[in-house]
Amino acid sequence: MQEKIQDLTIIGGGIMGLFTAYYASAFVENVTILEKATTSSNNKQAASFSYTRSIRNDYLDPLYAQLAYEARGLWLDLQREAESPFLIECGCLNLAKTSITPDLSTTYAVQSYEVLQQLHLKAEAFDHDQLQQRFPQFEADIARLDVEAGLLYVPEVTRTLLAALHKRGVRILEHVNVTRIVQRNRQLVIHTNLGEFTTQKLVVTAGLGTNGVLERIENCHASFPLSPDRPSQAKYFIPPANKWEQFTSEALPVFAYLDVGIYGHPIYADKVPGVKIGFYNPPDVKTLNTRIQDVHSFVEECMPSLLDAEYVDVTEVDQCFYDLVADDNFILGDIPDFPNVIVGVGWRGTGYKYASWIGRTLMQLALQGRTVYNISRFSPHRFTQH
Repeated sequence: MQEKIQDLTIIGGGIMGLFTAYYASAFVENVTILEKATTSSNNKQAASFSYTRSIRNDYLDPLYAQLAYEARGLWLDLQREAESPFLIECGCLNLAKTSITPDLSTTYAVQSYEVLQQLHLKAEAFDHDQLQQRFPQFEADIARLDVEAGLLYVPEVTRTLLAALHKRGVRILEHVNVTRIVQRNRQLVIHTNLGEFTTQKLVVTAGLGTNGVLERIENCHASFPLSPDRPSQAKYFIPPANKWEQFTSEALPVFAYLDVGIYGHPIYADKVPGVKIGFYNPPDVKTLNTRIQDVHSFVEECMPSLLDAEYVDVTEVDQCFYDLVADDNFILGDIPDFPNVIVGVGWRGTGYKYASWIGRTLMQLALQGRTVYNISRFSPHRFTQH
């Protein structure tokens, strides 16, 4: 029996690929995902692996802030299909302290708050005393709360998407090695270790493997300046039993001091062992050289309520790599000379929260030829050599 021609094939079954298939399956019947490893939430080498991920709108760039808020609405739509909630709306608190960042007006907390206000998104401001009343876990001079923010519980997200794709008849093939892709008339023939697949449209969401996929497309010369990155340090802080409730998502928001590379998540139910605190220098933030050089110095300076906590490494998160792009913008669109090949990559360690919007946008570009959003800034053609 001859292989049915696919309306859409997706190479890469991480969160971006799953969401692309999710939206595509509402429009066309024949959708296939080709994944080199596994789509399971236990794939600890995937960039989209984790237990919790931040979902927030508090970006310095208004475009990214607006798109994050768009994505939030789509996450809430998907959550209606989930067996249990995966979006925990506990807010995201940005901190700043004069002894660490003397000019508070230039801190991430203040500047991102101004962007939220410009976009008319919900946000709250705290001075030191107000912060002590609302969130006594912290020691800081000011704080700004992105209200419509929180965390995503990744295993439930993956389960929900896989269940929806199974119900809709999306074919998912794992442990697939793509060896060659050939343009044949208006279709693409994908050669793999599992045989050949013919497709009308192709979406590539292969993370750091994207250039490797593009190299396999006959007569394709597109290549993107991608580099790997990952958190420098991540630990779970396990508070004493008598203080446990102070650090759950009912009492503690997601938090960050991005000027010095710190982010953190509260304890969510019994899903994680403690408060997760990470140290990472995101490329869109100029991290200052201060005495906060790791998660422990952050706890000493800004979260002394955790000084009596035990701590363990978050080894799983440290194993995943992010795909960074040279100009620090997403890559999203068709590739030169191949209008039926759409690529999405360059999520820079911040992409997970955008996955719902990215998946829908990739679907729109592949199946509808356009999107309602102005994403010219993300065009893959910006890397075309003239």
